Order: sequence, then structure tokens, then C-alpha cells
Amino acid sequence: MLFIFSGLPGSGKSTVAKILSERLRAVYLRVDTVEQALRSAYETGIKIGPEGYFVLYELARENLKLGSTVVTDSVNDINLVRDTFCNIATALNVPFLEVEIFCSDKKQHRYRVENRISDIPGLIVPDWEQVQARQYEPWNRERLQLDTATLSATECVDKILAISEVDCGR
Repeated sequence: MLFIFSGLPGSGKSTVAKILSERLRAVYLRVDTVEQALRSAYETGIKIGPEGYFVLYELARENLKLGSTVVTDSVNDINLVRDTFCNIATALNVPFLEVEIFCSDKKQHRYRVENRISDIPGLIVPDWEQVQARQYEPWNRERLQLDTATLSATECVDKILAISEVDCGR
């Protein structure tokens, strides 16, 4: 199965995705890790475009072909990216679940953004102004939405697992 996470930085998406990956012993693929590895391989300050997502797509595809459950962790801020992950799962005849993590409490979200420390060496996390200015396309289909202002990370994972068992016949 493919779990496709999306949401703004600081929403709690990586925390939830990691817990889900641990619970399922799934392959965890995070675009921030890929992008930082690319930056580290080049000169300092290089701007990374869609390359990180292209790498993530292929890693997801290969691991799904091997029969692994895969959790992808990225902002997924445009429908083209969201569609590509779905198309990979569909082409491989693998069930998928799109999960959008958000924090409805702006004060709490801002606190998280301003106080988080990257767990990826060298990665500079966006500040609050960058998070607020980020373009995030409206969704064009249903997805599981989880609000980390009202749900703990563990509660989010429990809901994901309950939905995926129903939808995927586990």
C-alpha cells in the first residue's frame, strides 16, 4: 500500500508519517531528506527544483514493486505532484491513501514552525513567513484530512490505520 502524506511545514505531517512507518514497518520516503542530499552533493546554496520529487517517485515505485508498504512525506502542494503519486499506485495496482495533515490553530502552528529543529543535518527549515507565503493548491478530490490541533500524532495514526483497513480490506 502507498500512503501519500501532504501538508504545510510544521503541521505535524512528518511526525505522523514516521509513527505510521514504524507501526507498519513501512519504507519511509521523505522529500526533505532527498532534497538535502542533493544540496549537499552540490555547491552550497543551490536551489533544488522538482528533482527531489522525481527521485521520490522512483523510490516509491521500486519499493512498491517489491511488495513493500511505502509512506511518502512531502508538502505535496500542487495537484500534479499528488496525481503522480496516485498514478504510480494505480499503475502498479496497489491501494493508496492520501492523507492531508493540517493544524487549524494558527497560533499553535506558528509556534511549531518557529521552534522546530531540523532532524536532517544541514536542512534549514522554513520560517513562519515562508510557510504562510507558500502556494498550496486546493485539492480536487477527497482525501483523509487530519487536524493536529485537535488530534495527537498517535490518534492520527490510529485513524489512518482504521481507514486503510476498511478501504484496503486488510
